[in-house]
Amino acid sequence: MATALITGASSGLGLEFAWQLATNRHDVVLVARDEERLTDLAGQLHVAAGVQVEVLAADLSEQEGLDRVAARVADREQPVSLLVNNAGFPVNQPFVGGDLDVELRALDVLVKAVLVLSHAAAPAMVERGRGAILNVASVAALTTSSTYSAHKAWVRTFTEVLAVQLKGTGVTATALCPGLTHTEFHDRADIDVSGLPDIAWLEADQVVATALADVRRGAVISTPSLRYQVASGFLRAIPRSAVRALDTTGLTGMRNRWKKD
Repeated sequence: MATALITGASSGLGLEFAWQLATNRHDVVLVARDEERLTDLAGQLHVAAGVQVEVLAADLSEQEGLDRVAARVADREQPVSLLVNNAGFPVNQPFVGGDLDVELRALDVLVKAVLVLSHAAAPAMVERGRGAILNVASVAALTTSSTYSAHKAWVRTFTEVLAVQLKGTGVTATALCPGLTHTEFHDRADIDVSGLPDIAWLEADQVVATALADVRRGAVISTPSLRYQVASGFLRAIPRSAVRALDTTGLTGMRNRWKKD
């Protein structure tokens, strides 16, 4: 039976990935900081889907945690056939005058962890001649709303580079680029999205189902929903000066507003 390792598996898209993969008969390795929450989820998945579930509690912003997860991903005796780099980190602050430690931790989780875990996974997958790496980026990669946009732009381009280098090996790399999605992310990050229209939102189950279907067909970029495909095409087509102007006026930057007391 194939095994998928999912980072950020305790909530949001990661939780949905865990359920959809388990119910599709994948054994799963669940990675997140909250061991109690992961253990509860592991029990539910095992009972509901009858698959093997491994819990690996780790903070990917810490080197020790990242190293343990990388070692598990690279383990030839317990091969991982699908790596889902999903762990998130909200950056709901301006860069100028913001907390540098927050920025560095975000960089570790959103960029460094993706790099390190992909580097650990790819050689073992290439040796077996099969496997897939799914990196969660964002439509925000095409905007300039915060340093989060810069991190996700790196993930998107990195995944494209990886896909080129893996061509012909039987291993694929896919960047998932969703738009706004109903999860716990915004509430837990204390980000106010109350002003956003209902049409802007996607459902987590639809996003994950689209992502997994795109992984199966070897797509490099996965953008769930026609409306975000159109929005992405628009953002790629217009001059970057126009993109910056949109964020300056708050049309896309509003997704990173933080709540006032």
